[in-house]
Amino acid sequence: MRTALTIAGSDSSGGAGIQADIKTMTANGVYAMSAITALTAQNTTGVSAIMEVTPEFLKEQLDMIFNDIRPDAVKIGMVSSAGLIQAIAGKLREYKAVNIVVDPVMVATSGARLMNPEALNVLKSELLPLATVITPNIPEAEILSGRDIRTPEDMIEAAGICSGQFGCAVLCKGGHQLNDANDLLYADGACTWFYGRRIANPNTHGTGCTLSSAIASNLAKGYPMNLSVERAKQYISGALASMLDLGKGSGPMNHAFDINSEFTREA
Repeated sequence: MRTALTIAGSDSSGGAGIQADIKTMTANGVYAMSAITALTAQNTTGVSAIMEVTPEFLKEQLDMIFNDIRPDAVKIGMVSSAGLIQAIAGKLREYKAVNIVVDPVMVATSGARLMNPEALNVLKSELLPLATVITPNIPEAEILSGRDIRTPEDMIEAAGICSGQFGCAVLCKGGHQLNDANDLLYADGACTWFYGRRIANPNTHGTGCTLSSAIASNLAKGYPMNLSVERAKQYISGALASMLDLGKGSGPMNHAFDINSEFTREA
C-alpha cells in the first residue's frame, strides 16, 4: 500500500485540516499519516482557539514518521508561523521527500490574512521551492504573484509567475471568486484547464484541504500530475454532491461517499 503524510492543523469538528486529510487519503486508497502543527477549537461556525506545537515537537513527529514508514507523498496545509515552516522545510530536505503538495493557506474566506509577513517570506523562500505542486486560491495566487486576478488570462499569468519563481507546478483554483469551479494547472510551461460545475451545496468546509490531499494521494499512487488533479476534482465533486448536512454553519463534505462495505452499514 502506498503512503501519504499530512502536515497540518487539527480541526476538532472533523471537516478540515488533519481530519479531512486522513479521511480523504483513506478514501483514495493510501495509508495516511499525520504530523500536527496546531490544535484548534472549532466547529462549522468558526474557530475559538488555536494552540500551536513547538518547532522542536514538530521535528520529532517528522523524524518518527520518516524513519519508520516513509511517505510516498506529503501534503502541507495551514502553517502560520515562521519557525514551524522552517522546521518542515528542513526535514523535507533532510529526508529528500517527494511528491510534495503545498496548500498555501494565507487568506480566510472572509478575506482576512492568516499569515504574518515574516511567515509569508519564509514560506516563499524555504517551503514553496521544495513543492511539486502548490494549490493557491485566487486571493493566495494574487499574494504570491503580486498581481490582481480578474480574468482567466490573469490566472494564467499569475500561475506562470508563481511557477517560475518557485520552480513547481501551480494549480490555481478559480472557484473562490472568479468562475464556476474552473481550475488552472500550470506545469512545465503548459496550461491545462479543469472545468467543473458549481454544486449548490453550502457545506464546503474543508474543500481546499480535501483537494490537496486527494492530489497527494494520487501522486503517491504513481499517477501523473494532470491525472492526479483530474481524479482529485472528481473525488471532491462526489463528496460535495453527496449533500451531507451537519452543523449550524458551513458544514463538512461526505468524504466517505464512495465507501460501501458491510462495516459502513447502519444498524
